[in-house]
Amino acid sequence: MSGAPAPGFKREAGVPSSSVPAPLREIGFDQNLDAPVPLDTLFRDESGRTVLLGDYFGSRPVVMVFAYYDCPMLCTLVINGLSSALKTLSLSPGQDFEIVTVSFDSRDTPASASAKKAAYLERYRREGAAQAWHFLTGDQASIDRLTKAAGFRYVWDKATNQFAHPTGVIVLTPDGRLARYLFGIEYGPRDLRFAIVEASAGRIGTAVDSLLLYCYHYDPMTGRYGFAIMRAMRIAGAATVFALGGFILIMVRREKRSRTPLSPRIPNPQSRPSRASGRPDFTEGRMPDGPR
Repeated sequence: MSGAPAPGFKREAGVPSSSVPAPLREIGFDQNLDAPVPLDTLFRDESGRTVLLGDYFGSRPVVMVFAYYDCPMLCTLVINGLSSALKTLSLSPGQDFEIVTVSFDSRDTPASASAKKAAYLERYRREGAAQAWHFLTGDQASIDRLTKAAGFRYVWDKATNQFAHPTGVIVLTPDGRLARYLFGIEYGPRDLRFAIVEASAGRIGTAVDSLLLYCYHYDPMTGRYGFAIMRAMRIAGAATVFALGGFILIMVRREKRSRTPLSPRIPNPQSRPSRASGRPDFTEGRMPDGPR
């Protein structure tokens, strides 16, 4: 969840090598699932315009990532992993979801946000990404308000002159509720797609996605989707019952058809053979013409 310490990280004197360094004890994700984030929080976008966080919510799920733009290692890996996973998805940015990157360093500026956005648009290269991927900066009060609501805990480490922070992305519903946390620096395209589709409450995705979401279950401990054996067995059992029922119905119909007797053909008494047929004509008691 947190990633490794940055190069040059120093342990406190007398602390065993197996112990977690003090700054890393303070960081992590508190999974505030289904809790809302403050959509009225003010930020600045990459162009320097003052915006509300809620400007990016309303109709589509939002993939949110916390990163500071001068981070020498982990933040870059997190956004790299996100962009790599997004590239493999058939879902379209701006139509199916929005992406919001929020800096938790109040020293970051719209200029640094703009430079970071340009770099990742070059990497992502998907139609609509320029309008759908937003890089925000803000003052400390706004940052604290949002990170606290999202459960993102980070600290400043004076020894390395860097932030210690967890690694992961958060998927939110269109109305701004925390839906899913995906941990690490690499994200499975299947997990990311499931999280976005599930956060949309069925507004996006296909029938296959709905079926797979029934078979795969989100595990908050790992931040991944695992195969739900019992659900899959229920689906397999139901499919077997329907298949057997269909087979029995077809066989019963075939048996009924084979037992149905053919109706005999009854000649019509009103019908008389034609003279042109060459057969004798015995109508009205007359004998056929011929030698007597």
